[in-house]
Amino acid sequence: MPAQTGGMVGGRVAACYLADTNNWWSFIVTFNTIGLLGRGRDPKVAAMLAELGAWLRELDFAVTPAADAPALSVRDDRERILREFDQAQPDLVIVVGGDGTILNAAHLLAAHDAPLLGVNVGRLGFLADIPLDRVREEVGAVLKGRYTEERRFLLTGAAHHGDGGEVHEHIALNDVVMQKSESGRMIEFETHVDGSFVCTHRADGVIVATPTGSTAYALSGGGPILHPALDALVLVPICPHTLSDRPIVIGGSSVVEIVLTRGYGEPVAQVSWDGQDWQPLTPGDRVVVQRAADGVHLLHPLGHDYFKTLRTKLHWGHDRTG
Repeated sequence: MPAQTGGMVGGRVAACYLADTNNWWSFIVTFNTIGLLGRGRDPKVAAMLAELGAWLRELDFAVTPAADAPALSVRDDRERILREFDQAQPDLVIVVGGDGTILNAAHLLAAHDAPLLGVNVGRLGFLADIPLDRVREEVGAVLKGRYTEERRFLLTGAAHHGDGGEVHEHIALNDVVMQKSESGRMIEFETHVDGSFVCTHRADGVIVATPTGSTAYALSGGGPILHPALDALVLVPICPHTLSDRPIVIGGSSVVEIVLTRGYGEPVAQVSWDGQDWQPLTPGDRVVVQRAADGVHLLHPLGHDYFKTLRTKLHWGHDRTG
């Protein structure tokens, strides 16, 4: 029986298996070592990680962490994950949780470039798109090479303090956000793109979002949805004082500089990266946002449809009157 490729994706053969058979031992897999990550200490997630690990070992895959080791939590085990993944060098990382877990995994493993496959135990699931009731079916298909592949770019955001102090820099998959702090009063700031002055804003803040992040905080702020294939960023003012201060889409290679000029309280404002890392800001501080050198490598089951995801998650076309 002739062999068929499971798919040439992104310039590489994902797998090769014999036609017209579902025999696990009849195909050659390029995924040899699989990493398993989960969300916090959630018992539901821990049970799924244990089940996945046992199943994958039965199929003769190398799995990290080891069978007798505790599950790896992206929030709580960062140093252990880096140590074990540096040693194991997984070809695929299965992440069990929600989109926030995928964000954590993307931050932690950006330099590894191992593809991420998300199992959704969260609420939305824009990134983690395999439902719990189809885990073996969908993961099994991916392991046979039946998947689609995409790259999402990351941002770096660097907070430069006006006093010349330490620069705080992190990466983000969704967005880098400058916003007011606890005072409740709006802040004043300037935006610059590639060295050109754009505007002086009086608002609660501004969101610099990737296409991935355009369906997150930026969407709540009235920003547009950017297709993941677009090489673009969107700047979304948060509750601007002037109604004409609207979101603007710019090139993905742009360098955005946000300069905090005025505010109230202590601290006046803060910058956050994907809502997970944050740093206080005072007038004179500036935040520089641009594309990161590393990106995120995502896998989806065959048939993944971005527009179906939007329809499902955002309830497009649903009649709620009945």
